[in-house]
Amino acid sequence: MEFNNKYPAALAALSLLVGTGHLAAKPPAAAFSACSGASTGQSCAVQTPHGKLSGQCRQPPQEQSLVCVPEGHRGPGGREDGRAGGPGGSPNGGPPGGTREHTVVQSPAKPQLLPADTSPITSNESDEMLLDQWRVITANGVSEHDTGAFPNRGNPNAIREQQYVWRVAAAPTVKVSVTPLARSSFGVTINGVPFDPGAAEWYKGVRSERWQYEPLAGAIALGLDANYAHVQPNGAYHYHGLPSGLLADIELSSSAYSPLVGWAADGFPIYALYGAADDGAGGVVRQLSSYRLRSGSRPSAGNNPGGRYDGTFVGDYEYVENSGTLDECNGRWAVTPEFPGGGYVYFLTEQWPVIPRCHRGTPSQDFSKRR
Repeated sequence: MEFNNKYPAALAALSLLVGTGHLAAKPPAAAFSACSGASTGQSCAVQTPHGKLSGQCRQPPQEQSLVCVPEGHRGPGGREDGRAGGPGGSPNGGPPGGTREHTVVQSPAKPQLLPADTSPITSNESDEMLLDQWRVITANGVSEHDTGAFPNRGNPNAIREQQYVWRVAAAPTVKVSVTPLARSSFGVTINGVPFDPGAAEWYKGVRSERWQYEPLAGAIALGLDANYAHVQPNGAYHYHGLPSGLLADIELSSSAYSPLVGWAADGFPIYALYGAADDGAGGVVRQLSSYRLRSGSRPSAGNNPGGRYDGTFVGDYEYVENSGTLDECNGRWAVTPEFPGGGYVYFLTEQWPVIPRCHRGTPSQDFSKRR
């Protein structure tokens, strides 16, 4: 598979872009109008087809004027999952901070996924190069594979081209302690579409690491397509789970080492499902997560949801060391075709967390979520 590489201007100016991270997509005209004559930090609201979206007036780095930024919205490279009247917004009088109030405590057997039968809005553009100590990745965020139809009932945002510029360490090192994703994206695929596994949805709208809704469970309708992906308010298409279309394009097979799938924010490579055995000489084996569902029921007092542990929430899972082939960040030391001498790598898995939820190296701030 080949991806289009059409960033001569960006690559010619990489010495400048490396220090700036992302170049943001242009906000809609209504976002500028809402802050006309206002001051920084002043409350604002934008009327959308799905209700009024509240926020604050701010000035993005690439703009000369104030823009109405929805509550809960993150800057490029790590935007909080949001949609008007949904994640990242609270137009119906929900809790402060731009979150919705949910009380669902159990999930269906499988999430409802839209068929990926819509052609990309334009050609895929992605490229990477080494510059000093950095691997610099540029992309327009448009996949080479078909997607679901956006907007849709669960996600009212249309896919739009982005102007991504990420930098990750070219020679990453493993740290003693891990860095949870918290407010950051995990990484980016080789086709230039971000991995952003979390969702800005919490039980009763109260931000809690434990009772954050798991988007792959299907308890909250997010309009995911068959690539386990959907669209942020700025038009950024992103993956919450296994990128099925991409894995088909790179011809992922259970009988061969996984091709390279992408790069994590800390610079380590990302592969999918299949890799070498522990000693590097035992053939290809399926890589297994070391997480499992907790047994029993959740606490129910206060802001705890109650109900049985079934994967509805991130906190429904627990890490059991050495119960699978991978560590707490869904990674391990492995030999790969790209790194025949071996090194630390991440794997996407069929079991939770699917996309890793922490980094073993130092993640680039280009993937951090900005408020």
